[in-house]
Amino acid sequence: MHRFAGLTLVAAVLAVPALALAQAKGEQLETLWNCKDKDGKTILTNQKSDTVGKDCRVVHQQRLTVVPGVQKPPAKSASPPNFPKESSNDRATARERQRETLERELAQEQSLLAEAQRKLAEQEATRTGDEKNYARVLERLRPFRDTVEVHSKNIEALKRELANLYR
Repeated sequence: MHRFAGLTLVAAVLAVPALALAQAKGEQLETLWNCKDKDGKTILTNQKSDTVGKDCRVVHQQRLTVVPGVQKPPAKSASPPNFPKESSNDRATARERQRETLERELAQEQSLLAEAQRKLAEQEATRTGDEKNYARVLERLRPFRDTVEVHSKNIEALKRELANLYR
């Protein structure tokens, strides 16, 4: 036991400069003690203050690197205090302009859809001599059907925008 105590003393003497260096770099030494109080109860603690007046021995030591937390910057407000506010009249006129633009685009898309459907119907009615295979007919009609589909989807999107305008 006496030899063990000497090794502990040497380890403690060598650990002091290392501990000072570690604390200077932002590291801490976490120590775990096994202590017996005067009644013989065993206590396991990592608090130095709990070891006072008790028979304690070091069970475990570990270096911990402590990285200081980064503080979040204060939350920014939605708009600066001197930012001009929009009046309800301004909002109403802006919505009205937006509604007129959407209705104009909707009318234009509807006319483009009607034109694309007319061209598709013309192409479906026409058959050339080299189109004995139905796959060739479908291949020739694909761009016309794609155009009709694009205009139909545009119309659906514009109608959704108009419906969402007053929500």
